Amino acid sequence: MDPKSYINRELSFLEFNRRVLLLAFDEQIPLLERLRYLCICSSNLDEFFEVRVAGLQQQLAGRFAGTGPDKLTPEEQLTKIAKSAKFQVKHQYRLLNRRLLPALQKSGVEFLSPGSGWTPGIIAWATDYFDRELLPVLSPLGLDRAHPFPLLMNKSLNFIVNLKGKDAFGRDTSLAVVRAPRSLPRIIRVPAEFGRGDKFVFLSTMIEQNIERLFHGLRVEGTYQFRVTRNSDLYLEDEDAADLRLALQDELSTRNFGEAVRLEVDAGCPDSIVQFLLQEFRLRARDLFCCDGPVNLSRLQSLPDMVERPDLEFPAFVSRTPKSLAADRDLFARIRRADVLLHYPYESSSPVVNLLRKAARDEKVLAIKQTLYRTGTESVYVDALLEAAANGKDVTVVIELRARFDEEANIELARRLQREGVQVVYGVVGIKAHAKMTLIVRREDDRLIRYANVSTGNYHTRTARVYTDISLLTIDEGITHDVQNVFNQLSGLGKVPQMQACLHSPFTLHKTLMRLIEEQADLASAGKPSGIKARMNSLSEAKLVRALYRASQAGVKVQLVVRGICILKPGIKGVSDNISVCSVVGRFLEHSRVFAFGADGKEQVYLSSADWMPRNMFHRVELAVPVIDAKLRARVISETLTQHLEDNRFSWELLSSGKYRRKRVPGERFSVQQNLLKVLNLDKK
Repeated sequence: MDPKSYINRELSFLEFNRRVLLLAFDEQIPLLERLRYLCICSSNLDEFFEVRVAGLQQQLAGRFAGTGPDKLTPEEQLTKIAKSAKFQVKHQYRLLNRRLLPALQKSGVEFLSPGSGWTPGIIAWATDYFDRELLPVLSPLGLDRAHPFPLLMNKSLNFIVNLKGKDAFGRDTSLAVVRAPRSLPRIIRVPAEFGRGDKFVFLSTMIEQNIERLFHGLRVEGTYQFRVTRNSDLYLEDEDAADLRLALQDELSTRNFGEAVRLEVDAGCPDSIVQFLLQEFRLRARDLFCCDGPVNLSRLQSLPDMVERPDLEFPAFVSRTPKSLAADRDLFARIRRADVLLHYPYESSSPVVNLLRKAARDEKVLAIKQTLYRTGTESVYVDALLEAAANGKDVTVVIELRARFDEEANIELARRLQREGVQVVYGVVGIKAHAKMTLIVRREDDRLIRYANVSTGNYHTRTARVYTDISLLTIDEGITHDVQNVFNQLSGLGKVPQMQACLHSPFTLHKTLMRLIEEQADLASAGKPSGIKARMNSLSEAKLVRALYRASQAGVKVQLVVRGICILKPGIKGVSDNISVCSVVGRFLEHSRVFAFGADGKEQVYLSSADWMPRNMFHRVELAVPVIDAKLRARVISETLTQHLEDNRFSWELLSSGKYRRKRVPGERFSVQQNLLKVLNLDKK
């Protein structure tokens, strides 16, 4: 296939991030929510550089080889990435300085800028605050032959200070570095006595305004923020992982000090100092990003929690809990009657939590098994599992230690569970356990009944309120048989288990998806009804893309909802004429993975934890679970596919150029997320 038929994966991610940034420009969205989108955009870029750009730089250095299906070399990709990312950063700060901060000030939420709004009273307070709260923990480092440039942590806030004069030892020091510990708040509230409304000062502004107090007798000629982003991916060789937890702990100890991949500096920093910093970090000009404001915009994420301004946020809502699944009902009996489908966040995750709690206390329950990928620091799921173990249940938990940026939390979680008698399994070396599943074994009428929960998202109560995910509760023999087999495979040894209903990576998922796509192509070629509707977070597995191209050429109508990365190009004449791709980016993070094959109400529908990426197909344990009940199947198609394809408020369509544009559909604006809130009577407004 011609490389021009593919979109570069990394550039596709930046296109997704641009869509997030444009939400922050949308004046119909409440002001503090726009600020949140700006923070998400900044945070996304951080992780993008820490992992994806770092990987490309390693390829360039010869540590890893390979190119994507678009055939771009690492050098070409890095050049294009730098141009696109710098464009985004430029507009992030323009948005912050020209729109968001002035609008916040007009609404009574003000940030004091250097030289503006600093009354004598505020100056006196700021000086006192600096002396009491900041000066004791700041450690200036003069740069000379005895004090070389320090090793700075990944994404830490630092200042480089241009000095004039000699110190008490006669040293003519011209540069110094001041590190701001992560324990310091990045946003500081100004006491209410200094005026109406909510007033704040950035930590960077507070330090810059008082920096001379760190250098007694010297003249400060300039103070400039900077931040370095480092390679934060973890690399574990199989032979290093005799004890996966210990190997991971060793690797984590060096994560914050990997090779530098990006330098962010104050836009006013002199070129001579910029070149000095680039040289110290061994970076090139393309790795430099100039920031007209705080170098870490994502720290503004804390602002909405510091002000009580519901008028500047989305209307609050309460996730619905179906009456039949209330905490006081017999949840086991309800699941025996029929499968249960929950659509987060429109419906609450509490039935799954309550089922686990009931299982922990139920004398008939013998065993509970659950996978944990990301749980959060305070997890009701973990509490229920600990209670079950204390009550004598056999509890097995598969913890994926290598969930990126949650490794330390997961190591501590594993220790906590093991201390309480839970059997903890880390999965398979080299293969991440990404499937989201729970199995409860209960004795009923002298036989064992298996109850399973499978989900497209993590067992995490906070994300269940902001991510859209599908969760299925069932006693179906085929599904529960397969879930049990996957647990046994993860905790024990053996050949690939024979699956009855589910698709299972890294073994059967990819080849079955290929077969299902080809079956639709054969139907279309024979003039029979066909169709493919699928949604996922990312689409970057080249063989699946080629199969979709062939299906399009056979006449299959392929409709894809891909939130983020998509390397497929729709609308190429003779290649992908029958393929459309849209991306919905709105209030909630679209996270469900749903695959439907067929047409006219006869679709085969699967829920999955897997995106269509190489890592999910070949390097992770994933499940794709069939939706068997016809009513639930119709509901899944409507709520996760059809309505998203109809969205013309927060939906973007992918063009064959690889760019996205707002979906242009005549008629009234329709938001799938807002509609689902209204349909379920959740929106209070």
